[in-house]
Amino acid sequence: MADEATATEKHILYFADPMCSWCWGFAPVIDALAAAAADRATLRVVMGGLRPGTTRPMSARAKTDVRHHWEEVQALTGQPFAFDFFAREGFVYDTEPASRAVVVVQNRVRARALAYLQAIQHAFYAENRDVTDATILASLAEPFAVDAPTFATDFASYGAIKTTHAGFQLAQTMGIGGFPTVILRDAGGFACLTAGYQPLAELRPLLATWLDG
Repeated sequence: MADEATATEKHILYFADPMCSWCWGFAPVIDALAAAAADRATLRVVMGGLRPGTTRPMSARAKTDVRHHWEEVQALTGQPFAFDFFAREGFVYDTEPASRAVVVVQNRVRARALAYLQAIQHAFYAENRDVTDATILASLAEPFAVDAPTFATDFASYGAIKTTHAGFQLAQTMGIGGFPTVILRDAGGFACLTAGYQPLAELRPLLATWLDG
C-alpha cells in the first residue's frame, strides 16, 4: 500500500530566485497555482541560483539592463517596484544569501517557504531593502516563527549552505536556464508547466489537467 501511495503522489517543483524580477512578477500566479493544487500535490520551492556568489558591485550598464527588466515586469504584471534602488552605489547583486534564507525557513516551516520567498521579494522590489543582508533576512523570517537567533544559527550552518547549493545544482542538472520555472512530477515522470513567466489564464487549465490525470 505504501508503494501504491508513493506512485500516485504529485509534486510541484517551483524553481525561483528571490532576486529574480520575473519571479516577483510571477508571485500572484504561483500563489494561485499553489492554492489550486492544495491537498492534491506537494509544492517544493527550489532556489535555482540566478546570480549566486557575485562579488562585483553593479556597473552603470548592469543597472540599465536590470532596470529595463523591472520596467517590463511592472508593465506586464502590475507588481510594485521601488526604482530608487538604482540610486544605490556599490550594491553587489549576490542572490545566494536570500536563497539560503529561503532554505532556512523551508527547513523549519516547510509550508511557509513560498510566503517567505514572497516576503523577501516584496522587501527587495517594493521597499528597496537590502536582502543580501542577513540581519534583514532574519527580521523578515520572524513572522514565520523563526526567531533571529535560530535564523542566524541555521543561516551560518554548513547544512543550509549545502542544501542551497544543491538546489542550484539541481536546476543545472535539469537544464533549467531561467526563472520562474515550474516542473510537475508524478508517477509518469517530469513535465514542464512553464519555463518563464506566463499568466495564470494560460497555466491554470494545464495544471488542472495534470492534477486530474
